[in-house]
Amino acid sequence: MNRILLEPAEIGSDGRAILGGERAEHIRSVLHGEVGQRLKTGVVGGLVGFSTIEAVSPDGVTVSCLHDEAPLAPWCDLILAPPRPRVLKRLLPQLATIGVRRLLLVGAEKVEKAFWGAQLLKEEIYRPLLVEGLMQGAVSTTLPQIGQCRNLPRWFEKGGFAEMFGSQQQRVIAHPYADEAHQAAASSVATDGPAAVPVFAIGPEGGWTDAEVALFEAHGFVRHGLGARILKTETATIALLSRFLPN
Repeated sequence: MNRILLEPAEIGSDGRAILGGERAEHIRSVLHGEVGQRLKTGVVGGLVGFSTIEAVSPDGVTVSCLHDEAPLAPWCDLILAPPRPRVLKRLLPQLATIGVRRLLLVGAEKVEKAFWGAQLLKEEIYRPLLVEGLMQGAVSTTLPQIGQCRNLPRWFEKGGFAEMFGSQQQRVIAHPYADEAHQAAASSVATDGPAAVPVFAIGPEGGWTDAEVALFEAHGFVRHGLGARILKTETATIALLSRFLPN
């Protein structure tokens, strides 16, 4: 927890807030918080800055907030064929940490059908995981937007891709069978500047089918491989995004 985030409703009109639960325990036990100590804080979806501890008690930690700095904006979008729920649960905080703006979970051929009934797909379940990731990253307050698409070919056919990502020219699909020409094309993807938000597509642990790869390539995606090793989804996702992570 490198920056403590508050919900907008937690901060009173006088700029004060009372933190409880895990955040208060972190302040007491890890940061050894004392009256007068300054903490890195921010508002979910808002500004970042500092808060000063005014009181510490078993019931909570009272702070006075000053948030006047713009956070770092997310830098990429991700189309992901989701892994098993317990794996996705570990991955979601990492996606928030690394700066994903929009996450679309898609029903590729090798995605288990039972996934779509998972409790994890409910906002009240996944939202705290995303906030956890933002607090780890310390520089952003924007929660990734999460969407679902159970039928990938139909989504392309009905114009879903064009509607969501059609304006983005930087498109990369993770695929182990990428030759030097594909690698060179993917490596030229730019991630600097507001108009250069790339979109990445990462398949299930069984891999994209040939038809799915062809479908992405027909919509302007270029292949990018991560070497000969077959990686788990959570490893491949972070490895791929890290290669393009802007400074």
